Amino acid sequence: MMYKDFYDSIKEAVSRFKELDPNIPIRIISHLDADGISAASILIKALRRENRKFSLSIIKQITSLRLKEFSREDYKIYFFIDLGSNNITEIESIFKNKKIFILDHHIPEKKETRLNFVNPHAYDIDGTHEISGAGVSYLFSKFLNEKNTDLAYLAVIGAFGDVQYNNKKEGFEGLNKEILKDALYSKKLKKEKGLKLFGLQTRSINKLLEYSTDPFIPGITGNPEGAIHFLNELRIPIKNEKGEWRKLYDLSEEEVKNLVTGIILKRMGSEEEPEKVLGDIYVLEDENEKSVLRNANEFSTLLNACGKLNKSAVGIGICLNDQNSKNMAEELLLMYKKEIINSLNWFHSSRETDSIKENNNLVIFNAENNIRDTLLGTLTSLISKSNIYDDGTIIVGMVYTPDNEVKASIRSINKETNLKHLLENINKNLDIQFGGHKAAAGCLIPMEKEKEFIKSIEKVFNNK
Repeated sequence: MMYKDFYDSIKEAVSRFKELDPNIPIRIISHLDADGISAASILIKALRRENRKFSLSIIKQITSLRLKEFSREDYKIYFFIDLGSNNITEIESIFKNKKIFILDHHIPEKKETRLNFVNPHAYDIDGTHEISGAGVSYLFSKFLNEKNTDLAYLAVIGAFGDVQYNNKKEGFEGLNKEILKDALYSKKLKKEKGLKLFGLQTRSINKLLEYSTDPFIPGITGNPEGAIHFLNELRIPIKNEKGEWRKLYDLSEEEVKNLVTGIILKRMGSEEEPEKVLGDIYVLEDENEKSVLRNANEFSTLLNACGKLNKSAVGIGICLNDQNSKNMAEELLLMYKKEIINSLNWFHSSRETDSIKENNNLVIFNAENNIRDTLLGTLTSLISKSNIYDDGTIIVGMVYTPDNEVKASIRSINKETNLKHLLENINKNLDIQFGGHKAAAGCLIPMEKEKEFIKSIEKVFNNK
């Protein structure tokens, strides 16, 4: 019943949109991560099919100042994509006499509003796992025009970007599973069986093995020498005749079989089923086999890189099949990896300094101006998965933004703590802007409230 009600809410929003004058231009505001870029691209393609004019902005987060700036623009129709659910009251107040559509999957501030509000949480559907912002944008577009079924693959990419694919279960759940069916039916996406390793298109085979954490390969994960020795034992050359590093697609069918067998044998006796290194891989049919855009999961990483490096326009271009944007893909991915490595190096080199506080399963760090503010969430997530800290540890990362604010990002290690609720408790006396999911939350803090924020975290954490 809840799914029917959710679908009915989308159909109603589409119906209200169709009633509007088709000659009025539309303002689109979307989030800068992979999910937001995918969501915006879906809506753009759908609007192009309707011959609608539009203008797009990709932003890091909603602030009161940005909302006021947008409201003063000469537009009558606004779409907030992959954001806006935590700002409903403010949007209602600021955007009077405007037609507002919010297509989002984050936990909403409230469920009842006069706005055209499409959000799975309003119908008790878990937007953290069952559908991404791109998925909501896709369903709206599909009900707008059945031809838009061919955009389902972008919703799958958005779901990958929002870490909604579960390697330990059946993959995608709920509405994502239905959207995946559309993507496969449209022939834009193809499901293959293969090694469930991240970096299949981009990493050399030795690095592919060295960086594999899920699945974990004993003696090889995190061990560069171990990875090379393992490949030598299997008689799989790591370089070709030209001295170039080989990638998985360079291997012969026999070499791939030997590699899979070798990994399974290495994992014998581990807690997980050894053969679970094999699984479903989703590839884009229209992309070259050697392209970084071939694998849907890696495509999402590239879009994330575009957003984090303030190149979101390139990400949109890639989704819209612009060749110039595609030509920049590999270089941007390399830049992104370097930025992440620099961020991790800062963290590890700062653990003995005042920048990082570690005690009682609570880690608080402030990178200040040492890393990009757009990379804070990525860094905090990587730290939470790095096995440095015990299960149950809460990681709170902070960084200074170009707008002279403090951005904070919160993650937990293997614990079902509702981080958004934790942030709500921290915020009771601070009056700061925050949002996110159960598993990942964040906020913006005025510079003068930084110490007060830290004290509030420690107080709430000690009273949990």
